[in-house]
Amino acid sequence: MKTKLLLLSIVLALQTVWVLGTVAVQERALSHGKLILLETRPVDPRDLLRGDYVILSYEISDIHVSAFGSERTNALPAGETVYVLLHKQGEFHRVLRASTSPIEAEPEEVLLKGVSRYGWNGTRGLTTRVEYGLERYYVSEGTGNPTGKLTVQVAVPASGQGVIKQVFVDGVPYVQALKKQAR
Repeated sequence: MKTKLLLLSIVLALQTVWVLGTVAVQERALSHGKLILLETRPVDPRDLLRGDYVILSYEISDIHVSAFGSERTNALPAGETVYVLLHKQGEFHRVLRASTSPIEAEPEEVLLKGVSRYGWNGTRGLTTRVEYGLERYYVSEGTGNPTGKLTVQVAVPASGQGVIKQVFVDGVPYVQALKKQAR
């Protein structure tokens, strides 16, 4: 009986440490990561089966093969890790270079890590679609259908795993913008 109780206590303690560790990693990224602003593209923002969230698609998600330099001459296969070097151009951060190997970022640059999903020969030429884990922004029930231009503030820690800090609708924080629209 004492062994079962001890084992149960250990399992509960490990689960608690895991949950707290996950929260600590996210909070550290939000508080210490470099803040960048990303431009989005319009996408159907609602999925009633999975709950309310906004689907986000970014300008930096479609990377032309030329961004890889001489490293690539064709689109990447799905599932490859991609390191994308961003620099600020105007209000938003844009793709400077990309690689399948880690890249050193200068102080004014930001390195964002993603995964290739597919490649195609589209209107912009040969491109690779990259997902960064920033494609969903969960919202309160009934607020997943904003109207206006969405932009996203992302905190990017040294690991390159970005975390959404804030979503804006026409330059106004998401919650405030939806309150204005409701009036």
